[in-house]
Amino acid sequence: MIEEIRIRDLGVIADATLSLGAGFSVVTGETGAGKTMVLSALNLLMGARSDAGAVRLGAKNASAEAVLRVDLQGAAAQRALEAGGELETDDDGVAGLILARTVNSDGRSRAYVGGRSAPAGVLAEVGEKLVVVHGQSDQLRLRSAAAQREALDKFGGPELAAALAAYQGTYRRWREVSASLEALRSAERDRLREAESLQSALEEIDAVDPQPNEDEALKAEAMKLGNVEELRTAAAAAHQALVSGEFPESGDATTLVDAAKRQLEAVGAHDAELGSLAERLAEVGYILADISTELAGYAASLDSEGPGRLAEVEARRAELNILIRKYAPSISEVLDWAATSRDRLDEISGDSDRIEGLQQEASALESKLVADAEVLGRLRLAAAEDLSGRVSSELSALAMPDAWLIIDVTSGGTPGPLGADEVSFSLQPHAGAAPRPLGKGASGGELSRVMLAIEVVLAAVDPVPTFVFDEVDAGVGGKAAVEIGRRLAMLAQHVQVVVVTHLPQVAAFASHHIRVTKSRAADGGFTASDVEVLPESERVRELARMLAGQEESASAQAHAEELLLDAARTAVR
Repeated sequence: MIEEIRIRDLGVIADATLSLGAGFSVVTGETGAGKTMVLSALNLLMGARSDAGAVRLGAKNASAEAVLRVDLQGAAAQRALEAGGELETDDDGVAGLILARTVNSDGRSRAYVGGRSAPAGVLAEVGEKLVVVHGQSDQLRLRSAAAQREALDKFGGPELAAALAAYQGTYRRWREVSASLEALRSAERDRLREAESLQSALEEIDAVDPQPNEDEALKAEAMKLGNVEELRTAAAAAHQALVSGEFPESGDATTLVDAAKRQLEAVGAHDAELGSLAERLAEVGYILADISTELAGYAASLDSEGPGRLAEVEARRAELNILIRKYAPSISEVLDWAATSRDRLDEISGDSDRIEGLQQEASALESKLVADAEVLGRLRLAAAEDLSGRVSSELSALAMPDAWLIIDVTSGGTPGPLGADEVSFSLQPHAGAAPRPLGKGASGGELSRVMLAIEVVLAAVDPVPTFVFDEVDAGVGGKAAVEIGRRLAMLAQHVQVVVVTHLPQVAAFASHHIRVTKSRAADGGFTASDVEVLPESERVRELARMLAGQEESASAQAHAEELLLDAARTAVR
């Protein structure tokens, strides 16, 4: 709810602070005193278009600021946080939110949400979840078909909510299946071409039958075969160095190591260290013998691998290189690509079965969607009849005895996210008159009363934290005015209500009374308005002024006291 509104240099209000409480607050004052500036400030805070003409004459800018208490988990608080605003949180999950707007004399404005600068559109998004303004010229709530359908659905209660949830679940699945089916059908030609391409590529790879890392192995073999003479010469020379006698001065390596070993063995009994070294030289001898044997075998193998084998290797490498150029940088990656492509080919090949299965599911979902829509439509029709009757009864008590709220629910349309029904609210002002959409064919006061009747009925199921009514009592008086006051008090049991009124019968039902007074500067300067919350002792004088124009009149004050007593006695608490 709104805790406080601060207004500066807006219209005739130079500087004012309104402290609002829960329940029913009324704003009164003489004509031209500036009561509508309170609504103008609220409209600015709700993101309405700024008007340079609203800036007080001689001022550089006008400003409006509101301090609100909001549910921390509610949509308004979350939107404010998304916009970067800061909230003062309490332990009970309630947060303080400040909305502000300034308007310069050139018409430019700036908006603030939670102390952070934001576009005016963000103010509107936050404000529409917190405050509903029913003004003389602008009825903001239930003006769209979507808002009317949403209000009807909430009025329909748990049964309608369950039916809507069931329908929406069917609708979402139907859309998912339909989208998948459409995607498969529209891409059928592309999939066929893809399948042919994959099949051809896999056949080519299978024909070559590459093995993991085969390209690297063949590269190494080709390098070996291309340098076979150098390898043979080196192997022979190394073998001779180990076992031949072509080194007359020192002998071959095997002979030299064996001689060193025998020398150490001869004296090993005298020193254990030399004995250990003799054993190690024996191991070296064994190793040299093994290497010598392997070198001999290696040289023999080179004799058997001639130019013919090299040609075979190069031909195989050429086959593998074709695959590498086409599909991947190496044979291992070619094999990985082939495995992935086989899976994709299997998937494409199974699309026909998928299409058939999706067609069957879509057909079943369409039938269920129609059935769910029919159930939803019947519940909406029943809720519309009930809501229409209740609102029309309220209108009868609000000096519109022949008026009737007509709620049309047209079923059988194209299924959408919220059903196949079109919902529209219209007003029949009297018997025989043609129903007109809400907002057309009714005066501002009549329309405010219509919206009041609707809000009173919907308050328990579709509450908005704060409702503001501008002269909802226009054109009525007497008993009808009393009924308007009583219904505003009924609405205030569920939400915060702020009303601008001229009627004392309405003001008497308020729990908070705000008075706007106009004064002129002593030097003949600008007219200014002051705003104050009246204590109980001052309410009688203000009601007396509203009744007779004479706040000092004893009879007028007695009548005012009687109004307050009757309101306290008859209001539903």
